[in-house]
Amino acid sequence: MQVKKHRDSERSGGDMLEADGPRKKSSCFSNIKIFLISECALMLAQGTVGAYLVSVLTTLERRFNLQSADVGVIASSFEIGNLALILFVSYFGAKAHRPRLIGCGGIVMALGALLSALPEFLTNQYEIGETWRTDVGRDACSNTSSGDAQLAEDAVCANKTNTNMMYLLLIGAQVLLGIGATPVQPLGVAYIDDHVKKKDSSLYIGILFSTLVFGPACGFILGSLCTKFYVDAIFIDTSKLGITPDDPRWIGAWWAGFLLCGALLFCSALFMFGFPQSLPTREREEGVDSEQVMLPPPLNADYEPPKASNGVASNHEPANSPTCCQQLRVIPKVTKHLLSNPVFTCIILAACMEIAVVAGFAAFLGKYLEQQFNLTTTSANQLLGMTAIPCACLGIFMGGLLVKKLNLSALGAIRMAMLVNLISTACYVSFLFLGCDTGPVAGVTVPYRNETLRVGEKPEAQCISQCNCFTSSISPVCGSNGVTYLSSCFAGCTRRGSPKTTSNISQNLTGCGCISADSELATAVPGKCPTPGCQESFLIFLCVICACSLVGAMAQTPSVIILIRTVSPELKSYALGLLFLLLRLLGFIPPPLIFGAGIDSTCLFWSSDCGDRGACLLYDNIAYRHLYVSLAIILKGIAFLLYTTT
Repeated sequence: MQVKKHRDSERSGGDMLEADGPRKKSSCFSNIKIFLISECALMLAQGTVGAYLVSVLTTLERRFNLQSADVGVIASSFEIGNLALILFVSYFGAKAHRPRLIGCGGIVMALGALLSALPEFLTNQYEIGETWRTDVGRDACSNTSSGDAQLAEDAVCANKTNTNMMYLLLIGAQVLLGIGATPVQPLGVAYIDDHVKKKDSSLYIGILFSTLVFGPACGFILGSLCTKFYVDAIFIDTSKLGITPDDPRWIGAWWAGFLLCGALLFCSALFMFGFPQSLPTREREEGVDSEQVMLPPPLNADYEPPKASNGVASNHEPANSPTCCQQLRVIPKVTKHLLSNPVFTCIILAACMEIAVVAGFAAFLGKYLEQQFNLTTTSANQLLGMTAIPCACLGIFMGGLLVKKLNLSALGAIRMAMLVNLISTACYVSFLFLGCDTGPVAGVTVPYRNETLRVGEKPEAQCISQCNCFTSSISPVCGSNGVTYLSSCFAGCTRRGSPKTTSNISQNLTGCGCISADSELATAVPGKCPTPGCQESFLIFLCVICACSLVGAMAQTPSVIILIRTVSPELKSYALGLLFLLLRLLGFIPPPLIFGAGIDSTCLFWSSDCGDRGACLLYDNIAYRHLYVSLAIILKGIAFLLYTTT
């Protein structure tokens, strides 16, 4: 990497005020630290509302009879709104009043959050019996006629096909959230970098991104709290419902979190309107070395914003400044100019690969824990919220702190990113050996007694020929013979034994005709059969994932610091906007699709819902683990190669 050393003036912190002549009374809004706190509050609220949506997607699906494709569109609408405007906002926003533009974005996000809750108040109250599956509770083998079973299934499918257009409002709300989030990160980071000392920039940016990553933890916690309250709790007396949050029919107050997030977004956005376009600074001191990566030949200066005395772009344009249309035509030239810088391009692509690992691996990490280590959804989410996410927050902060304490140059920051990449990749390699096998599953991995195994098809053994078992969902049970069955119905169980406690979960299932046992007691208990050594593997995995999250996140702040050092100051905001655009195009959108398709290829048994193939109910754990982890390792390897080319 070629680095050009030159003499430059040292930037002064906005919180260190010194004016020529009489000292003026300063406002709290003239302090860059207050701006950092306000920006952190806004980014925390943004991260919270994004994760909260993910936490209530299944609730929305059941509340409005949405299909998985529908909720997928809702989840991706944020990116659509953000992608549509991020380049324009980043380019023109650099010349505008950045704090006010960030504040306007926060208000738009608040409006989007409030609109997300609106469908609940525009539709009828939720009827408990409305979506109650007639086959729920019919896990046990029953000799109900196939005609009656088909009528029950037809009723469910007819209810499912009722079109509910409320999800269009949810899509529009997410688009608004994406549009509002457009100026927050690129303009906020550039504003902070313009008003702090160069050596302090990494620490400030590290704090900023740590707050953003902490938002999802708050979102999942908020989701778990809100869904404990009934969806129509403000309209009815919940004491007369007769159901609890453990009941499959329960719909939580999904809308409450959006209202709270909207209020937080609005309040934090208001503070942004108090900050000036540029903070007062001391006169620059000469004689301080700075570092900037060699750029391509400079662009035509007709679109470069004039600089104020403090180095920040001025909002007062000359009379002969180009028109809006002329500036729009310049944007492709600016983009080409930035991408012609090999250091900028390699760093931005390496960051995309690193984010792709996070977006793809983390999106299915909860599911991975459920499948590999037989955890419940609640347990998996709680573990992630209490371990991986806090470690990632700490890692981002430590990355920024190390850059500051070691006073790393651009080359030093790249070397740090490479070292962090190697260590985190080694952690991912260890995941290949930490997991549990699928184990014996009747009709899927092992045959029923002496009958032929038909992989991927519904088991049709003689012992369940009269049971009319449904395959829209499964509730695995562990037979006394050590074999897992898809449900008590597929085990041929006809009745429940006496409960050991007051909880139905602890009841034994008896009369299981498909379970061969040496004794006369052919019984089953709810849940998959335990795999030897699985608990020990999980504890090791949990320790390694914490270390991986901590170390891997340390590369984020150095990457951003390198990026803003490789471009000229007047293009800093636009360069950050281009970064976030490519992060979404390459890092956030494709990886979940690629990881999801790869995971589906390891499926052993699919559900059947209304004649169509539904979700995967059982995976080949070994193939799942190897493919899932290998994809992350490949992306990590590509990122390392890109770092080396700089």
